[in-house]
Amino acid sequence: MKKTKSSATINIKSEEVAELQRLVTEGEGHQLEFKRKVSHPEKIVREMIAFANTDGGTILIGVDDNGALAGVKYPDEELLSVREALERHVKQTLVYQDSLISLSENRFILRLDIPPNLKRPILFWIDSKHNESYVRVNDMSVKASDEMIEIIRRKRQKKDIRFYFAEHELALMKYLDKYPFITSKEFQKLTGLNQYVASRKLILLVLANVLKITATEKGDLYSRI
Repeated sequence: MKKTKSSATINIKSEEVAELQRLVTEGEGHQLEFKRKVSHPEKIVREMIAFANTDGGTILIGVDDNGALAGVKYPDEELLSVREALERHVKQTLVYQDSLISLSENRFILRLDIPPNLKRPILFWIDSKHNESYVRVNDMSVKASDEMIEIIRRKRQKKDIRFYFAEHELALMKYLDKYPFITSKEFQKLTGLNQYVASRKLILLVLANVLKITATEKGDLYSRI
């Protein structure tokens, strides 16, 4: 297949490159991700979903992990790979803006800006029976649990949350007086509740702004606000 450079006129703007360098100096974080190239477009899509489900963010394609501006030679092909992966794996509307920054006559940075999605959670579609989702935590995109997906969905609905602060909730608060966080399994063990009921109680407490939930690669952590 014949390779093509960006269809846009090559126009190197020093102020754009300077702004890019300032952004890269901040390093990867809650709203910024570097990718050397689009080797695995599905991974790019997962990053986009994580930003859309959280506070939005920017993906810079053509930037090494250490912040070096390596650039990509064929940005149109990189972007096409991302678009094809989006079409395969995202059945909802994921809003984003792509732009191109010229480093030289044959090296470019592809920038993807993703705002928080108004209809979150955005799901990564695997097949007709399976999908998953992601959220951004610090400088990582983490797979969202069923509880996290439910919390994101219900927060968007902005309905009043009612719950009873009874025996199990009091036991939880006493636990969090001693320890910084608790997991769902630890809450089950503490109270004797089954998985479903424990999960519902934790979700309600997060929605009521009594607890906050933090996704990690090893599972969700619940802590006081």
